[in-house]
Amino acid sequence: MTTYIPSITLPGAIFANPATSILLPLGLGLGIGYSVSPKSTQKTYLALKQPPYRPPPQVFGPAWTALYVLMGYAAHSAWSTGTTSINPNTVQLAKQGATLFTIQLGLNLIWMPLFFGLKRPIEATADITVLTGVTGYLTYVWSQVDSVAAWCMAPYLGWLGFATYLSAGAGYLNGWDFTDKERDMKSSDTGSGMNKDFVSKAPEKK
Repeated sequence: MTTYIPSITLPGAIFANPATSILLPLGLGLGIGYSVSPKSTQKTYLALKQPPYRPPPQVFGPAWTALYVLMGYAAHSAWSTGTTSINPNTVQLAKQGATLFTIQLGLNLIWMPLFFGLKRPIEATADITVLTGVTGYLTYVWSQVDSVAAWCMAPYLGWLGFATYLSAGAGYLNGWDFTDKERDMKSSDTGSGMNKDFVSKAPEKK
C-alpha cells in the first residue's frame, strides 16, 4: 500500500489551485507529445501492424487533452476536499492520492518516448500496464475522499485499459521490434477520408 511520500509528491500548492492542477499535466503531456515529433510518431503508427479497433492517429490529441484536463481537475477536487476534512483518515487518503497521482503522471509521461521515441514496445507495454494498475488504485483511494474526483478518473482509467490493449497488441503483431518502422503519410492518412489500408500493413519493400 502506497503512503504519502512528500519527497516524490508534487507540492500541495499545485493541487490547491485549480488552474495549476489542470495546466501542469496538460502542459507536460502536450510538451512530451511535441518533443517526440508528431510527424515521426504518425509515420511509426501508420507503419505498425495494429490490433482490431485501433483509432486513427488524429483521435489521440483531443482524447489526451480531455483526459489531462479531467485528471488535473480530479487532483484539485480530491486535494481540496480531503485536506480540509475534519476526519484525519480522509486527510491521509488525500495526501496518499497526491503521491499516487504524481507516480502515475510520471509513468504516463514516459510511455510515448518509450513507444515512439526509443521504439521499445516491451518497456512501453510494461510501463502502461503498471500505469493502469496505479491509476486504478488511485481512483479507488480518491473514491473514499471525493466522488467527483473518482468519476473524473473513470474515462482516463477506461482509456488506459484500451491503450494497454493497443500497446501490447502492436508489440505482439510486430514481433516486439519497431526498428525502422516508418511509413510516408498520404493526404488520405491524415485527412477526414482516412485510407482504409491505414496501419493495416507495413510499407511495401521496393
